[in-house]
Amino acid sequence: MARIIVFNNDTNRMENYYRGEAEPMPYNTNGTLRVREFRGSSRSNILWTTKRTMQSWNSQRYIYGAPIPVGFAFKRPYEGGHGNLSQHYRRSGI
Repeated sequence: MARIIVFNNDTNRMENYYRGEAEPMPYNTNGTLRVREFRGSSRSNILWTTKRTMQSWNSQRYIYGAPIPVGFAFKRPYEGGHGNLSQHYRRSGI
């Protein structure tokens, strides 16, 4: 069971949800993003997101029209979610 903290941008408040691994994320349409997918390989029992992020996921999933592999999208940098070096600060040939 995961505790999911969602910042609701419309009300400016934090919301708490408790969901199992196979249940859909809060504000997710048609169960297209399950808690286990959102969690990835993270071991944290506390996950957080925003309502707008979930709404963006819903619209992108609708436009794409097929399952979207989540992969590393929601992982923290120290969990291996992003490259070792930020692409914005990469030194080019210096």
